[in-house]
Amino acid sequence: MPELPEVETIRLQMKEEIEGKKIESTKVISDKPLGNTTVEEFKERVEGAFIKDVKRRAKILIIKLSTGDSLLIHLKLTGRLLLLRPSVPIEKHTHLIFNLNDGHQLRFWDLRRFGYVKLVSGKLKEVLELKKLGPEALELSLNEFRNILAGKRSGKIKSLLLDQHFIAGIGNIYSDEALFYAGIHPERNVATLKEDEIARLHEGIRKIMSSAISYRGSSMDDYVDLFGKQGDFVPRHKVYRRMGKPCKACGSLIKRIKVGGRSAHFCPKCQV
Repeated sequence: MPELPEVETIRLQMKEEIEGKKIESTKVISDKPLGNTTVEEFKERVEGAFIKDVKRRAKILIIKLSTGDSLLIHLKLTGRLLLLRPSVPIEKHTHLIFNLNDGHQLRFWDLRRFGYVKLVSGKLKEVLELKKLGPEALELSLNEFRNILAGKRSGKIKSLLLDQHFIAGIGNIYSDEALFYAGIHPERNVATLKEDEIARLHEGIRKIMSSAISYRGSSMDDYVDLFGKQGDFVPRHKVYRRMGKPCKACGSLIKRIKVGGRSAHFCPKCQV
């Protein structure tokens, strides 16, 4: 699943490429991503609207329209947003096409069909998908991070970092990388973390995710950017999906375990 750096990469590209453009027409190949909105209502409310702004909340892209409506786009496991010329053949698993007034198409592609493109109206802070999210990972100060950790008296740190109600935007990749940076084992109980470890973990989250954005994210599975190009951050991973390979810091073999049903990669020497 694309995490904050991958989604932010796409947001930055969309802001530059499609902000201010008009949605001339839409083609709905599959209505599953639309949720409860009918095709007729979707087309009526979206066609003719201008793209006023492109924002992000956690792993959700938000396209604000000139009509006051917004499009919430979640790529989930395998979703892609691609900016293409109409002459490019439409690939299988393409579900929605937005025809823009500059001659480009914005296409929503999703192999597993878990992603969505939801049309919402009114104040975004009242939208359920956004309302339940915790603070943004890159906007959280050290004091705020320390305070919300203090409110968690139990639980494993890896599971907590994946909880979007706790901190928004972190997934498997960057939780593993941040914990390695901080020298914290993924199964450590939150209550046992020391002040210096909390500070290193906070620093690791910010440094690693910011660096990942600068390299346009990590292309592990289906993720590509708006132009269909893979991100360049994978060679910079220290532990994620490096099971059985030597640690880049100490040479010990990277291990993989399950924590709360999710995979966790770590160095058994650097993260005691």
